[in-house]
Amino acid sequence: MFKLDFTNDALSFLDKLDAKQFRQIIKKILGLMKDPFPVDSENLKGNQYKRVDTGEYRIIYLTDDNILKIVTIGKRNDSEVYRRLKRGKK
Repeated sequence: MFKLDFTNDALSFLDKLDAKQFRQIIKKILGLMKDPFPVDSENLKGNQYKRVDTGEYRIIYLTDDNILKIVTIGKRNDSEVYRRLKRGKK
């Protein structure tokens, strides 16, 4: 099983959610810890990140040496999640 790590951006997004959406996203993240490459995940073009959807939310993550890093979370139909991802890259 993978160890879990969150960026500050992802934690900040989770803090703002109500209980129902929080549980939905955490359930998906816990599933990623068991299987970080589910059938519904996709590679993002041009980098090492993967994405997976749950309900109306998109989770951007990467795996590295048994660590599942949740990079950012956002609305599925909103390009803001990708803008935050680009801002977070150094």
